[in-house]
Amino acid sequence: MESELPTAGYPDDPRLPLLTAAEAREAVGYLLLLESLDLSPRGEAAGQLAADLARRLPEG
Repeated sequence: MESELPTAGYPDDPRLPLLTAAEAREAVGYLLLLESLDLSPRGEAAGQLAADLARRLPEG
């Protein structure tokens, strides 16, 4: 039985580069700052996102 060729491929648009660990830590810092300055649900969401991202970063 022959398999079909894949129909999906890589997008033609260039992909954005991944963040470095230092850039990700900086982004977490900005999200935590936003959490402390914005008392609305958006600030709370920024804090939750910062916590989620921080857990994924390598220690160091």
